[in-house]
Order: sequence, then C-alpha cells, then structure tokens
Amino acid sequence: MTVSEAALAERFTEHRAHLLGVAYRLTGTLTDAEDAVQESWLRLSGVDEPTRAGIRDLRGWLTTVVGRICLDRLRSAAVRRESYVGPWLPEPVVTPFGTPPNDDPLEAVVRDDGVRMAALVVLDKLTPEQRVAFVLHDAFGVPFTEIAATLGCADTAARQHASRGRRAVAQADPPPRVALAEQSEFVERFLGAIAAGDLTRVVALLHPDAVLIGDGDGKAPTARRHVVGPDKIARFLLGLLQMYGERSVGAGELVLVNGDLGMRMPDLPGDDTHRELTRRVTTFAIRDGRIAAIYDVVNPDKLTRVTG
Repeated sequence: MTVSEAALAERFTEHRAHLLGVAYRLTGTLTDAEDAVQESWLRLSGVDEPTRAGIRDLRGWLTTVVGRICLDRLRSAAVRRESYVGPWLPEPVVTPFGTPPNDDPLEAVVRDDGVRMAALVVLDKLTPEQRVAFVLHDAFGVPFTEIAATLGCADTAARQHASRGRRAVAQADPPPRVALAEQSEFVERFLGAIAAGDLTRVVALLHPDAVLIGDGDGKAPTARRHVVGPDKIARFLLGLLQMYGERSVGAGELVLVNGDLGMRMPDLPGDDTHRELTRRVTTFAIRDGRIAAIYDVVNPDKLTRVTG
C-alpha cells in the first residue's frame, strides 16, 4: 500500500462507524451492512486520482455510495422475503448491558435512536425506494439531487419517495426510546409477573395496543403470527412458561439489543417435564409506562454473532 493509499484508508476508517450505521439502518442486516461498507471502500480505492481529488465531502460521497449499494440489496431482499416463513425482524445488534461504552463501531451504531428495533420494523414496511430516500435525506441530510441519482429518477420523484416514507413512519408512530433505568424497572416487573404465573399482573403491564412479534423463519419455534393485545400476549407467554418451565425466565442474561434493554437466552435442553428451549434474543419497547412491543428473534441465521 502506497503512502497515498494508506492516507486514504485512514480517512475512510474515520467514517466507518457512520457508514455502518447508514447501511444497517437501510438494510436491517449486519452482514449486508458490513458488505456495503466494504464495497464502498473498494469503490473509493478504485477511482482515479483526479476523481478522488474532486471529492470535496468524502463522508457525503461515501454515504451516497452506501445508499446505492443498499438499494440493490433491498430490492434483492424483497424477492427473498416472499418465501420467508412468518414475520421478519431486523438482525439484532447485541452489546453488553451495564458496562462502559467502548470503541466498537456497533456500540456507536446502536446509540442512534433510529436503529432501535421498533423504528427498523416500521422502515421494513417501506418500499426500497421510500426507505433509501427517507433515511438518506431525513436522517443523514443527503441532497435530493444525489438521492435521485441513486434511485435513477427525477428530483421530484425522489422527494415523493421520501415524503411517502416520512408519512408512513409518522402514521405508524413507533414507540420512542425511553431511559434505560425506566426500561430496567418495567422489564424486571414484567419478568417477575411471568415467573409468578400471574396473568392479571402480566396483562396490567402490557400496553392496550401491545404486540408480540416472533422471527424464526420456520427454523426455530416462536409465534408464527403477530400476537396482538394484552390478554392474548399474556396467555401466550404463560403458556410458554408451562411448556419450558421457570428456568426459561431465570436463564436469560440482560443485554442491550439495538440500544434497548433485552435478554439473551441460551439453548436449554429438555427434560421429562419441559421441552427444549432454543436460544433467542428478546427485546421490548415501552410506551406510556407499559410494554408496547415484544420482539423475539430465534432465527439461527440472525444469531450467528450472538455469543453466550
């Protein structure tokens, strides 16, 4: 590597965490995000010196390149999703809970409110064009002229894509991120109510519009459809308690999932009384002092980076 290439690599590294956040917010998949960031580096290192010298805003240039790469991946994912079994959730980003932040790029990514699970679930309902236009413009300030070039459309069309995405997100109104101390209090009370088998307490801790979403792609057991409403969710969870035993509550480790409090559960073998429990990552969203959403990721393809 020449001196100029080394200097370019150093400049690229300065923007790596930002680019990873852009790509993950666009795709909801860490593998796709990391591949997009790597490809953006290959494209940067492959341009000639005159073109490279003409890049006045490297961060903006790379953001646009990553957006273009992610658009292609989103379009391919939309086709693959047609054969997916059950609901789809983003690949969770699991980081330690209760430890000081470090320089891991993923820890920087999950500090962004826009990558919380509740927000990404809403983004997944947008078309690829709406998602790219909305995220690049509203979250990262990319001009519509550049977004239009990325989408291969006119400026007015790019603005319409962003506007439709913005309107869909506003209408969905995903639960906002609340302070970790508040999350910890509610999750502790919620798990305690489940462990006690107290249906009334579990129902009382759930928001009237609560939903439970499981993602297994048919490869591991979870809810195959959305479970909606406090009573149905409570009965579903207490049914799991009978099936897997109290150990299914106590064996979990508190972690951060996309920056919010969640649990990492290991594989638990079955016995004469209880079924085998497949490892999973579960996280929550809170609204108005109650749990509004439970996200249960058990698809092993989305847990390859989750240790423990």
